[in-house]
Amino acid sequence: MITSINKESYPNTLIVILGQDKGKSEYEEKDDITRITDEKGNVTGYNFFNVNEVIDYDSLPNGQVKLNEEDLASLNKKLAEAGFTDKLAYGKPTLVYGYVKTCEKHPDSDHLHVTTVDVGNGEEHQIVCGAPNIAQGQKVVVALPGTLMPNGQMIWPGQLRHVDSYGMICSARELGLEHAPQKRGILVVPADFNAGDEFDPEKCDQLLAEGQITL
Repeated sequence: MITSINKESYPNTLIVILGQDKGKSEYEEKDDITRITDEKGNVTGYNFFNVNEVIDYDSLPNGQVKLNEEDLASLNKKLAEAGFTDKLAYGKPTLVYGYVKTCEKHPDSDHLHVTTVDVGNGEEHQIVCGAPNIAQGQKVVVALPGTLMPNGQMIWPGQLRHVDSYGMICSARELGLEHAPQKRGILVVPADFNAGDEFDPEKCDQLLAEGQITL
């Protein structure tokens, strides 16, 4: 689940993303809440309007926000009062460190590579990467499906040149780090970082500023 706010374009509104928007969407409005479903009836999100009546909207920053348990309880109460049966809850982190177990040339590209990335707890994903510095044995930052990137890009499963890709291996610039190098390449983190741990932007940016990690 992703929760975000855009105070300029959508004032006093909380946007909740629960799944990938595929095909035609349907909208159901009840009591300052709009539920969005896909053409198969799967719930893909909610918009909460006049949300300052439910949570402390003014204290929240612009962009993606992580609500506390009290805020989630208030939103779930609002959903129930409006007649919706869904419950909102955060899942495990989607922006994590990963270990590149394999890295092979893409069968239909001279610059893409097909990788197998361990993202912790025995979970491995195939990810197609176009960075020139990608290599087997690296520790990297992985945006799994369901990640909202700092530039507003949503990460979902897809294909690159007809090869399935489940996520994205990130550069420092894509992660919005202040000291990101202004050249192409994914961010390679220290080998002692644990696959599956949640990405820590402050720690990684500090290491970049100190020259302890590079492309």
